[in-house]
Amino acid sequence: MSCPDCGSDRVALRVPVDLRDHAGSETVAVCRGCLRVQPADADTADPGTPADVDEAIPDGEGGVAFLLACGKLGSLALNRSAIVELFEYAEDAGVDVYLTLDRLAETVPNPHFDVSRRLEQVDEFL
Repeated sequence: MSCPDCGSDRVALRVPVDLRDHAGSETVAVCRGCLRVQPADADTADPGTPADVDEAIPDGEGGVAFLLACGKLGSLALNRSAIVELFEYAEDAGVDVYLTLDRLAETVPNPHFDVSRRLEQVDEFL
């Protein structure tokens, strides 16, 4: 399955029950090229892991929360409370949000947000 925005491959991920309000579905598709997140068909036969999106992203629920937050980073003004909640969830699950964002700046080809700029802004409200 390819991303409708950039054409890169997408990875299907199962969303933990605690995070489904932020995802809009049980399964999401995360683009490996731009990190956009979109609801996906719940019947996806073989969901992946966050590390399948990029090796810098830890697996597990924390990695899913991190990616859901990345999907919302295109608009801090509209998504600030959700971003804070998702990054806090990720941190509680053991994800170093700052380090992971920093690594993504080097490894993701065309993120839909300015990683360096968002890193500074996220630092202000986390």
